[in-house]
Amino acid sequence: MKTALLFAAVAVTPVTAVYADVFKYVDGSGNVYFTDTPLKGNRYKLEWHREARKLVRENQQSYIADKTGRRIAARGRVRSSKAEPVSKSMAKRRASVEHLVRANARRYGLSPALLHAVIRAESAYKHTAVSHAGAQGLMQLMPATARRYGVGDSFDPAQNIRGGAAYLRDLLDMFDQDVKLAVAGYNAGEGAVLKYGRSIPPYSETQNYVRKVLKYYGAERPSSFIMTAR
Repeated sequence: MKTALLFAAVAVTPVTAVYADVFKYVDGSGNVYFTDTPLKGNRYKLEWHREARKLVRENQQSYIADKTGRRIAARGRVRSSKAEPVSKSMAKRRASVEHLVRANARRYGLSPALLHAVIRAESAYKHTAVSHAGAQGLMQLMPATARRYGVGDSFDPAQNIRGGAAYLRDLLDMFDQDVKLAVAGYNAGEGAVLKYGRSIPPYSETQNYVRKVLKYYGAERPSSFIMTAR
């Protein structure tokens, strides 16, 4: 899976800024395209379309909320706590996929610590894990997400981690590299994060999930980690 940025140049005058809508497409091979103009042909499937003015407004609202603390008051504060020690059996499972985590972290420009945190929260490194909702494998890919990222066998660690890492990369790009929002989107879907004004949705499951991932993320990088989920 590759992500292609196809934004055309946009002229900006000294007086008025011209904003372009953003479209996200996926082709049959799982390649992802972000563009400011619609793509023609049956090769591309439209994933979402965000209007320019709405996009600018959302970013402005998110910035204001971060600066004033209004989002904290509206959604509540989700604090991370100290992670429990890794068991010997989990440590062994973790070690068996370390090379895959590092390879995909390099491939998609991710922190290995973040990938480890998501895998630990999702499956405790059990590659045969299946959730009650039908999510599968180490990074608990739903069948539709697996197809979206070209994963043929979600129980195969190599394919699963690649697909999950690609999805996480897209979420980080969508939410301006905000780890908290990307993790919330991984759990509840990007649509839910957008629905609630680019903030963590008020679902107890999602808020607990973000708390857990941040806790594990902190355990992976304790010397530099200072983060509170909102």
